[in-house]
Amino acid sequence: MKIQPVILCGGGGTRLWPLSRTSYPKQLLAPLGGLSLLQQTAKRFCKPAYEIPMIISNEQYRFLVAEQMHEIAIANSLIILEPCARNTAPAMALAAHFTKDPEAYILFSPSDHQIINSSVLDQAIQQAKLAADKGKIVVFGIPPTGPKTGYGYIIPESKEVVPHVFDVQKFVEKPDVENAMKLLQSPCYWNSGVFFAKAGVFLQAIQEHLPTTYQHSLVAIQNAKPDLDFIRIPQEEFEKCDNISIDFGVIEKANNIAVVGCDDMGWSDVGNWQTVWELNTKDENGNAILGDVIAQDVKNSYIRGDGLLVSVIGLEDIIVIASNDAVLVANKAKAEKVKEITTHLRHNLRSELDFHKRVYRPWGYYQEIELGDRFKVKRLMLKSQSKTSVQIHYHRAEHWVVVTGTAKVLIGEKTQLVHENESIYIPAGTAHSVENPGKIELHLIEVQSGSYLGEDDIVRIKDIYGRA
Repeated sequence: MKIQPVILCGGGGTRLWPLSRTSYPKQLLAPLGGLSLLQQTAKRFCKPAYEIPMIISNEQYRFLVAEQMHEIAIANSLIILEPCARNTAPAMALAAHFTKDPEAYILFSPSDHQIINSSVLDQAIQQAKLAADKGKIVVFGIPPTGPKTGYGYIIPESKEVVPHVFDVQKFVEKPDVENAMKLLQSPCYWNSGVFFAKAGVFLQAIQEHLPTTYQHSLVAIQNAKPDLDFIRIPQEEFEKCDNISIDFGVIEKANNIAVVGCDDMGWSDVGNWQTVWELNTKDENGNAILGDVIAQDVKNSYIRGDGLLVSVIGLEDIIVIASNDAVLVANKAKAEKVKEITTHLRHNLRSELDFHKRVYRPWGYYQEIELGDRFKVKRLMLKSQSKTSVQIHYHRAEHWVVVTGTAKVLIGEKTQLVHENESIYIPAGTAHSVENPGKIELHLIEVQSGSYLGEDDIVRIKDIYGRA
């Protein structure tokens, strides 16, 4: 029987701010270059032993997740949408109910972790499979490399359940440095957040320890509906589930938990900028540099410029991240304190916590270029064969200039083609949309003018993507 991978992709973490935002979180980024962390996770399971990945995400990321799966040729992945945030236990319950076969093997995996040696993971999964046949829920343990306080610790029993798999004696949640040092004196593991079990065994544990979550996640799956590439879950049922992690809700309470060690897997949760520096390729001075950067007399630092020239002179052990709307400069050893910056942004309602200048939509993206008194300038990109919703703005008019491609524009009841170097005007209060009928990307410059230019001045009349 094949294994069903379930990728948990609902988190909106901002520990890699300003690169990550709540609208574009870590799992959708490629902090080490190449594929995004989500794409790396999905590709890990593109092997004969696995079913097509099931992804649990939320409404906000649905089109980004679908697009990233298309980019790596996993076009038929199953994407289940959480209608509201309820942590990992309800999300995992949804997936287990959806499989319908109690004997099915399920592997739950975070979407934002780095694994260098996937063959080690494959071997550990085969060992976990033997333990799952004995009714165990298996957590994958990482041999600790030091007394880190950001991880949960697992203390195993001495006797094996099956080769290389041990019952769990106890869990220790994020100890302080002194207690972490004590834990390292005996065999222990970090909790990776990867779990393996038979669906029926997992659901039995949910039913025993989180009966409310079990019942309402079951009803939610029974009333789920397909929508484009997604499975929509009814909010009125799902929001009744317990808002709790699988660790606190089940794993630390159940008596059938085992751990398999994953030595030499090259695992990292890519939890902060210091970790990103550690994982990146470095030059002869110990620097990891990405983008347009000039570094003189700089050592052991991570410097990244996304769209800006960054110049650094005479510094060591620093983090510099320059995005198009925010700059972070930090001592590398203080990388965890980025969360204090994001807390400040949240309390002060700063948009830089949530959005980049470039905002992605199912049809492409828009990017703010300039904002002034009663005007805003944006750049729009529409993918081939895509279109915006038919919509009305009551407080602003818009001028569109086609830079590349051909636009099929609807204004009121009239449709016309607008070619490169041509423009068109949309009066306030007029229904309109734009479509890219061509095979190349359509790029527009949009100039808005009016008394109010907020993104909430929009009434969608018709939308092929099912947005309200």
